[in-house]
Amino acid sequence: MKIGKYELKIITSGYFGLDGGAMFGIVPKMLWQRTNPSDKANRIKLSTRHLILESDNRKIIIDTGMGDKWDEKFKSIYAVDDNHSMDIALNQIGLKRENITDVILTHLHFDHTGGSTILTDGKLIPAFPNAKYYVQKENYEWGVNPSDRDRGSYIKDNFINLFAEGVLNFINGNEQFDDEIQLMQIDGHTYAQQIVKISDSSNTVLFCADLIPTISHIPLQYIMGYDLQPLVTLKEKKEILKKAVEEDWKLFFGHDPEVAFCTVKHTEKGIREAERFAGFE
Repeated sequence: MKIGKYELKIITSGYFGLDGGAMFGIVPKMLWQRTNPSDKANRIKLSTRHLILESDNRKIIIDTGMGDKWDEKFKSIYAVDDNHSMDIALNQIGLKRENITDVILTHLHFDHTGGSTILTDGKLIPAFPNAKYYVQKENYEWGVNPSDRDRGSYIKDNFINLFAEGVLNFINGNEQFDDEIQLMQIDGHTYAQQIVKISDSSNTVLFCADLIPTISHIPLQYIMGYDLQPLVTLKEKKEILKKAVEEDWKLFFGHDPEVAFCTVKHTEKGIREAERFAGFE
């Protein structure tokens, strides 16, 4: 798909699992297991899916996934699939880490920025050596000093060294990244997450991040138990989904194991998916 000067491509750097009850909050398992069956540990399968935006001058990736710095205990808890990696995913579209010029981080939870640094000769260095990284300043400040409730989601080895190396750039609220890319701050899931809107006069793709992590999370009441401010998430979803219907946006899912994006429509039950897609082809 082409939007403005950018060619959009999709890669998946891995799969992992999180507790289904945590992923669907107050929604009973009897309902969510119909679309997202769990394993014996009650975990549902999730992806780390990324958008690649290529122009003549830039190669941008949104989020960096889980990375590969984890020990066996971590991989066992989160059912990390070792058969996939960022290098393999990039290679499939003819790219290497060195080609990436910009990394947009929606927020600093480990499943979105675990691949931002790599361990080389005992030192943590930026995983994309020629790239600038971008995150909301408020989210970085929260990640450095999180609450006891979400401390486990912010693993500092994934982002502190980006700041130390001088490659981390701060965004303050809603900003126009360039002509086609808008960064939009939202605060329900965590403080100062940013979702990414890519648009021109013909098409709009919204990288939903953890506002709507999977296609199953489109119904308003499907809000993650991880969210710090679920009522704020509810308000944000209402506003975003209304615009998505009115302006025919494509909603891109970073965590859905099968569906890359969909369009939405009004129904008797509220806003629901219209068409679903596994890729841009």
